[in-house]
Amino acid sequence: MSKVSPTVVEPAFYTQPSFLIRPRLRDWWAILHPPYTLCHLSFVVIGACLIAPVNSFRLWMTLLAFFLAVGLGSHALDELQGRPLRTSIPQWQLRVAGYGGVGAAVSIGIVGAIETNAYLGIFIVLGIVFALSYNLELFHSRLHTGLSFALSWGAFPVLTAYFAQHATLNIAAFIAAAFGGLIATAQRQLSTPARNLRRRVTRVEGVEVLHDGTRVAITRESLLAPLESALKLLCWATVALAGALALTRYNVF
Repeated sequence: MSKVSPTVVEPAFYTQPSFLIRPRLRDWWAILHPPYTLCHLSFVVIGACLIAPVNSFRLWMTLLAFFLAVGLGSHALDELQGRPLRTSIPQWQLRVAGYGGVGAAVSIGIVGAIETNAYLGIFIVLGIVFALSYNLELFHSRLHTGLSFALSWGAFPVLTAYFAQHATLNIAAFIAAAFGGLIATAQRQLSTPARNLRRRVTRVEGVEVLHDGTRVAITRESLLAPLESALKLLCWATVALAGALALTRYNVF
């Protein structure tokens, strides 16, 4: 009797976009983790636009810094740890993107600290620690936890963007940071089992038996669908809030 090979599934729902044909471009697209990076950058906009006035140049530089540090740098470093996205990007390119992205973000932060407020340097140091320790699992993975993720990927961009705009922090900023942390926590709790199903599970077996006796097969797809649908909605909800705040601050429409 022949052995049935397990179905090969993509490591994430966003790794094979239909508009990109070349494999290398798809690999770099996957490295960016577009839905999660977009959500992360939305936290920056929320923090910057929480109160008026908003300095557009500072906002764009903060967005660029977080994109380089997280969207590119941290994610490239994460791919070095076991190739979770199964990309074929050479290691040296991942290292250049990882350390180069973080380094470029730090440079932007240093210029901002010189031009605006020296205390921004505290956020730069924290950003380096968060960017490197979580993805490289430094300090015996002590910072590779749910709390660390919530603080670094959710709360931290909100507080940093707020401080970069106003050179101070207040209760409203910390409440908004709590929002970011809670969204990041929800994202992690949904994405962890989704990643497990896509990257580690070879087969799913089981049925749901309803009260009337109807038997519904449990499949990988049936388990993934609600998780990934919720992840997409969560990301777009954060983007929508960021967009609403930005439009309000710039008096658009």
